[in-house]
Amino acid sequence: MTHPTTQSPITHHPSPLLPGSTVGVFGSGQLGRMLALAARRMGYHIAVFSPDADSPTGQVADREVVADYMDADAVRAFVRSVDAVTYEFENVPAHVAMIAAEEGVPARPRGRVLRTAQNRLREKTFFAEAGLPVASFVPIRSLADLSAALETICVPAILKTAAFGYDGKGQVRIAHPSQAADAWRAIGEQEAILECVVDFEKEVSMVAARGVDGSFVHYGLIENRHANHILDVSIAPAAVDKIAEVHAARFAKIVMEKLDAVGVLCVEFFLCKENRLFLNEIAPRPHNSGHLTIEAAVTSQFEQQLRAVCGLPLGSTEFVRPAVMVNLLGDLWADGKPNWAALAAFPTAKLHLYGKAEARPGRKMGHITVTAATADAALSTALAARAALTADDRQRTTDDGRPKAAR
Repeated sequence: MTHPTTQSPITHHPSPLLPGSTVGVFGSGQLGRMLALAARRMGYHIAVFSPDADSPTGQVADREVVADYMDADAVRAFVRSVDAVTYEFENVPAHVAMIAAEEGVPARPRGRVLRTAQNRLREKTFFAEAGLPVASFVPIRSLADLSAALETICVPAILKTAAFGYDGKGQVRIAHPSQAADAWRAIGEQEAILECVVDFEKEVSMVAARGVDGSFVHYGLIENRHANHILDVSIAPAAVDKIAEVHAARFAKIVMEKLDAVGVLCVEFFLCKENRLFLNEIAPRPHNSGHLTIEAAVTSQFEQQLRAVCGLPLGSTEFVRPAVMVNLLGDLWADGKPNWAALAAFPTAKLHLYGKAEARPGRKMGHITVTAATADAALSTALAARAALTADDRQRTTDDGRPKAAR
């Protein structure tokens, strides 16, 4: 599966940053960790800035700076110490990009991209103004707004906080207008967006990248299956008609060009009947659904991010084999350590752990990727490998390593 490069005309772009350069990452979770691993393999240095010490990224970075994002002096000192800046998550305060611009350090993606993705209302408005297909939505700033929208626009609907929502957080499904007051209280009576429910057949995503020269590549459509609003399984390639992929690539390219985004960006879609696509949201960074590219693609999404941030030519997005990724959530640790030995019995299962000290329900602790001759075969093996982690003979211990009684 090959996805050719297309290019938008850009008259000038700076010289690339070569191995030996230092990339500064704001945010220190698993995305930064996998970016750092890709960077170190290629001879780059990684410095990470976040409020957390011994973070997933900090454990493998060359340098870890622990400070608050709102500490402008610390941010400025960090920016001055690196050759380029990127972000591990989109909710980094806007002044970070402003400081990078003041210091003349390239920040990729730029501040406008982050600002758009940080707020669901701005994001959906951007889609609509760009002429992209999006479900009907209404800005909500009061209970009166919500009640009126439910009576006149659509129901059932999803009420979502405008800011700081991910993995199903900050959203409530409304089946009847009588539920307006309860829903409004549930989201904290804050600015929100009401979206009409879309009758979709699949949730799919497209991980794409844009270089400083305007070149554009993508990894095709990936099918995503969720459990409790958290991504559970990703399957590549998605079993969809080719026309859906063509449309998705066109939409993703429009998003990146209109935002002048440089780096990796994921567009999440609802796929409906007759290959109709509706944009759900964007993530201007590597994405959970793209983790499988580490084993399955010629160029992983993390190497691709590094290439784009450093101004290098983008790498091939060709898939070597079909692949499936399954997330490992903290729930798997509820009765003791997962049965890693049982997982190792699956020779094609590749384990990635994120270095997080505490396993909590719903927390992403790692993932497993399986490649195979077909996506169906990869899916079967990946699910079996994950199930083996909770086999009855797994090691049951407390956090300090002492034996733990089985429930």
